[in-house]
Amino acid sequence: MTDSRPTKQRGRADWRLLLFSGLLLPVLIALGIWQLHRAAEKQALLDRWQHQAETLDWSGLLASEPEPGQPVRITGLYGDQSWLLDNRTRDGRPGYEVITAFFPLEGPPVLVNRGWLPAPARRDRLPEVQTPAGIVTLAGRLSHYPEPPVLADTGPEASGWPRRVQRLPRAQAEQQVPGLAPLLVRLDGDDQPGAFRADWAPDLMAPGTHYGYAVQWFALALALTILTVVASYRTTGADNDNDNG
Repeated sequence: MTDSRPTKQRGRADWRLLLFSGLLLPVLIALGIWQLHRAAEKQALLDRWQHQAETLDWSGLLASEPEPGQPVRITGLYGDQSWLLDNRTRDGRPGYEVITAFFPLEGPPVLVNRGWLPAPARRDRLPEVQTPAGIVTLAGRLSHYPEPPVLADTGPEASGWPRRVQRLPRAQAEQQVPGLAPLLVRLDGDDQPGAFRADWAPDLMAPGTHYGYAVQWFALALALTILTVVASYRTTGADNDNDNG
């Protein structure tokens, strides 16, 4: 006689899918958390840029822990060392940012980003860089050294000044100007002594963009979790221990 009881079905976890999800899910969550941290950092930097009204003298700044975006006033002399930071465009036109050594009357030397200068039509020519002589007072904001992580070293520097560079880490600049300050100064406006086109804005991605990326990563993590729960169990068929009698 055939057993007519309902067929029993059981689920079995797909271990390959569980392994894949177990490895990917923490990565998605970590990326979301990282974007939240980045958004908080950018918001703090933007707040400092917009609301730091107090301009510090260079000598007074040395006793504190300076941060990017801090307004600063500095008196001293420009040096002879100028670097032309390559691949900087304005309004679709190629050019350079001019970075020159500056020697304050008090405290360590510092690099000053004097703004943007258009490039000559021919690549083998460099723009003429005029530098004020004598003691001048500059106003600007502290900034990081231009060191994009995606650019590799381009070999030894050329001789003579100015020098064209793709990046200018502090260690490279200190080979020519020992004892440099940990941050450089971006001139605050075209009316500063020795300035070129210095119409700066905070060079950062808006905090809201980072929050948007965080939402995307967390949404992917949630979708992965749901899909894993739904797809990792599949019907394996009947438990066919049917008795024939």
